[in-house]
Amino acid sequence: MGSSDQQWTKKTFELNTGAKIPAVGLGTWQSKPNEVRQAVKAALDAGYRHIDTALAYGNEQEVGQGIKDSGVPRSEIWITTKLDNTWHHVVEEGITSSLKSLDTDYVDLYLMHWPSSTNPEDKKKHLPDWDFVKTWAEMQKLPSSGRVRNIGVSNFAIKNLEKLLNDPSCKTVPAVNQVELHPNNPSPKLVDYCKEKGIHATAYSCLGSTNSPLAKDQTLQKIADAKGKSTAQVLLMWGLQRGTSVIPKSVTASRIEGNFQLDGWSLTEEETKSLSSLPDRFKVCGDGWLPVKVFFGDDE
Repeated sequence: MGSSDQQWTKKTFELNTGAKIPAVGLGTWQSKPNEVRQAVKAALDAGYRHIDTALAYGNEQEVGQGIKDSGVPRSEIWITTKLDNTWHHVVEEGITSSLKSLDTDYVDLYLMHWPSSTNPEDKKKHLPDWDFVKTWAEMQKLPSSGRVRNIGVSNFAIKNLEKLLNDPSCKTVPAVNQVELHPNNPSPKLVDYCKEKGIHATAYSCLGSTNSPLAKDQTLQKIADAKGKSTAQVLLMWGLQRGTSVIPKSVTASRIEGNFQLDGWSLTEEETKSLSSLPDRFKVCGDGWLPVKVFFGDDE
């Protein structure tokens, strides 16, 4: 089967647990209230089978409603949600809260949202007697309960992955590391490191967000024009062909559908390479708001 007849919308990536994560999903970060429910239903109607949310987004309840509205059986949908920074020391309460909001018995993937165990009393501070290694030790207990099928991390740089994997308490290698990936933040070293360790990478902010240099990038525009595709579709294909799953965020039904039109075409090696070597660097999501640094510039 050549890549030109590749059915990306049906494709899954196999995780180190044997579970299969859909290659394309819907992201819901920064989606406004009352928009998310419709967006989730529109995505599921269009054929998406992976919905990504987080306790921190404050929209799990609406995501759950959108799933119910769609009529798609729960067993056919992959739901990812995340443990918020101020809940690191109460993992059990975190997952219980998320399951209640989503109105489901289990999630397919539960991620540690950031490697920052933030003090709930003062978000500018880190908990004095806790860190993400302890959080992971608690998360490792979840799959046996059946309420969480797979566990992983998010926003983990190589340095923090090393710290986690080398700790004796780490018995489970994260199934996924969800990180910001687009041609202005390609992080090739991090992507390779994850592959080497059997950790699947999911790309968030995979369209580079509205204010990024990508919006005006001529190389990207030329490739899109040549392909007769939108720049968003080209960016998603770039992510998929690197072996990462992608979770583009949109609340507009037409865009949600457009982002899913990825079957039957692909980028040439040359096109992929020219996108991977764009000179601009831009992060949608930095770490300045956290009490600890989590990005170290070592992922290039």
